[in-house]
Amino acid sequence: MAQGNKGIKAKVQQLGSSLSSMVMPNIGAFIAWGVITALFIPDGFLPNEQLASMTDPMITYLLPLLIGYTGGSMIHDQRGAVVGAIATMGVIVGSDVPMFIGAMMMGPLGGWCVKKFDEKFSDKIRAGFEMLVNNFSSGLIGFALAIIGYYAIGPIVTTLTEWLGLGVATIVQAGLLPLANIFIEPAKILFLNNAINHGILTPLGTEQSIEAGKSILFLLEANPGPGLGVLLAFTMFGKGSAKASAPGAILIQFVGGIHEIYFPYVMMKPLMFLAVIAGGMSGTFTFQLLDAGLRAAASPGSILAILGMSPPNSYVAVIAGVVVATIVSFLVAMVILKSDHSEISDEDLAAQQEAVQSAKQESKGQGSAAADTGDVQDAELRKVNRVVFACDAGMGSSAMGASVLRKKMQEAGIDMSVTNSSIGKLQDDANTLIITQNELHDRAIKKAPSAEFVTVENFMDSPRYGEIVERMKNETTQEESDEATPTDTTDGVEELKLAKVEHIVFACDAGMGSSAMGASVLRNMLKKTDLDVDVTNIAINRLDDDAQTLVVTQKELYDRAEQKAPSAQFVTVDNFMDTEVYEEIVERMKKQQ
Repeated sequence: MAQGNKGIKAKVQQLGSSLSSMVMPNIGAFIAWGVITALFIPDGFLPNEQLASMTDPMITYLLPLLIGYTGGSMIHDQRGAVVGAIATMGVIVGSDVPMFIGAMMMGPLGGWCVKKFDEKFSDKIRAGFEMLVNNFSSGLIGFALAIIGYYAIGPIVTTLTEWLGLGVATIVQAGLLPLANIFIEPAKILFLNNAINHGILTPLGTEQSIEAGKSILFLLEANPGPGLGVLLAFTMFGKGSAKASAPGAILIQFVGGIHEIYFPYVMMKPLMFLAVIAGGMSGTFTFQLLDAGLRAAASPGSILAILGMSPPNSYVAVIAGVVVATIVSFLVAMVILKSDHSEISDEDLAAQQEAVQSAKQESKGQGSAAADTGDVQDAELRKVNRVVFACDAGMGSSAMGASVLRKKMQEAGIDMSVTNSSIGKLQDDANTLIITQNELHDRAIKKAPSAEFVTVENFMDSPRYGEIVERMKNETTQEESDEATPTDTTDGVEELKLAKVEHIVFACDAGMGSSAMGASVLRNMLKKTDLDVDVTNIAINRLDDDAQTLVVTQKELYDRAEQKAPSAQFVTVDNFMDTEVYEEIVERMKKQQ
């Protein structure tokens, strides 16, 4: 039974991760819509009929299309994004409500359909017809899905949205909404909040906001009060490192909106779940009592973002709900801390930070790892020119981990980019070191197989960071030596080991046009000399890193291509129709084989 429960949690977490990956990259657009609404509608700060006319097209077309486009891109890059957007248009036009849920369905479906088409037919397309087939396949698949969305998916999702809306309205009218926090607050700490917040609350809240100008649903998960109360209690009544670190955590949580910072404090004392639940319920009760609401989703859950999304008539109610949640959470946490006479060692906080990560692993149906993995000594850090912290959403603890390592590198005098990103937006680059959590490594390596990896148990405090900094300092001299080594690229082909080449790839921005013609010319030359070598053309961002590949690209594109396929050999040309270079390639191949 326990294993079954873990499996259910893993599926919910996976759903939440997929939904949030479509919504969170576009939160800026939701905020822009909320700001325009707050300023320019008739009861806004600066009423303006002309500018207010943007609100309906944005909520009806722009936001669902962005979600559908992002969902398609997650499955099959640019082609999937385009087909996902076309398919989403069908459900938009075929319904009377904003199609956020429909977009979350049609976007990935469009990407999946065009991906399957490419897998089945990409190697059967004759040279020179790639552009024609790619364009028509995208258009026709999108066309078919748009019709299905219009007649089938749109009406179904409309009915589902209406039912969900009625259910929420019934709960609100019955005064039962505070009970939702019994689930929401623990779910945040167990990393199940994405499925709730971005899969249900944001779409339903947006629908309510269109009708009423605001929605309380935007405040349920974003309220920083429960976490603030716990951190204040540790600041005043905690012990050891928990007491010392809590004031800094307050700034990150309340102003920065990164709620994940307080999770270890709750895990340190399991009774603290009662504090955040009581704070969340009392805050929601106050919001409901005073008719509070936000115009759009506030992400991250910073007090600044919340106030920015509050309409003028809700400022007092919103602030009151946050204050009440903070006070109640603080009082419950205070009682728990003062009645607990056990000693809190300085190691407790670090241990519970690891426990938080274990809870995250269990929520995905995985066992917890005992320690950080990924031998820094084996990572070729001398080749690294940037470091990326990768997690599900690209924020929260990964942002704080990036900040920790960035500071260590600055203190060591190492000038290198250290950023954070969601796994879905990782780029495959052999010159990148990716730091991710143990349970996310398999997903991350699929997105960036050429990158170096170090996996950690806890983004906030890993001994790997010191090892990385030390290794980079030791490799500085060797890096300078490597940079002086000649590369395998030339306008001629004398230095290339063409006997080992099995594939020749013409790479340009779009992977069509002149590169397709160049590939056709060289392919015909090779056939005439009975040389059996595969010749194709492709977009640079779809290059695979393969030591048995010769990449032909234009000089101005070499740097980008080399980053995508650092193990390959290269020939750069001014013009893809430069047949003299191709003749030289053929001649050298004949001699070497």
